[in-house]
Amino acid sequence: MITFDHVSFYRGERLILNDVSFTVDSSEKVAILGGSGEGKTTILRLILRLLQPDSGRVLIDGEDITCKEEDKLTSMRLKFSIVFQDGALFDSLNVKENVAFYLREYTKMSEVEIDRRVRELLKVVAVDKAIDLMPEELSGGMLRRVAIARSLAAQNPRMFLYDEPTSDLDPVSASKIRKLILDLSDQTRGFIIVTHEIMDAVKLANRFMFLMGGKIIFDGTKQQMMKNDSQELIEFLGDWREAIN
Repeated sequence: MITFDHVSFYRGERLILNDVSFTVDSSEKVAILGGSGEGKTTILRLILRLLQPDSGRVLIDGEDITCKEEDKLTSMRLKFSIVFQDGALFDSLNVKENVAFYLREYTKMSEVEIDRRVRELLKVVAVDKAIDLMPEELSGGMLRRVAIARSLAAQNPRMFLYDEPTSDLDPVSASKIRKLILDLSDQTRGFIIVTHEIMDAVKLANRFMFLMGGKIIFDGTKQQMMKNDSQELIEFLGDWREAIN
């Protein structure tokens, strides 16, 4: 479904991604690991063409989106459900209106239908009792769950994209988010999670990429990752390498 074909991307004069190539099927459960600033979130933004590569191509379902005009990208973007690290809720709207926003934007549903759908989605992510609260009144875990509900509102995504979904959350909230991620995926609908949290990766994914210095220096299974002799990967995994083995 997703193909990166020799993609490079600069931020100013700094090379973020250097000739990166990979293919991910929509049913896969993939974790992209790496330290802060290594370009993990950049990959998600390139998938959605929120950024454009400086060289190489990004293909979705075999279609090259690299140079597509903005007004022709909507149908492609609706194939994905994305949750960014900060949740990106509208501060001036309460929970209900945040989730309803995209239903009003992308569907012809009546207000009665929108209200019913919003309540259904909030129940799925277990924050239905927070329907009238403002974003500033929510905990970090609740913010992430509302963001997931909003991302589901106007679409039936083929794949989920998560940007550091448990970052800065307490262990209980992080566990709830991991369970929700697994509950929303199935045999035909997978996800890409970018994270520096090894716990998230090993509990959620069955394919692992390690990004460092602008390149993917590892791509394989958990067993292969734990046995890999790359010094950079060994240092990143730290004590987890022995604990998981």
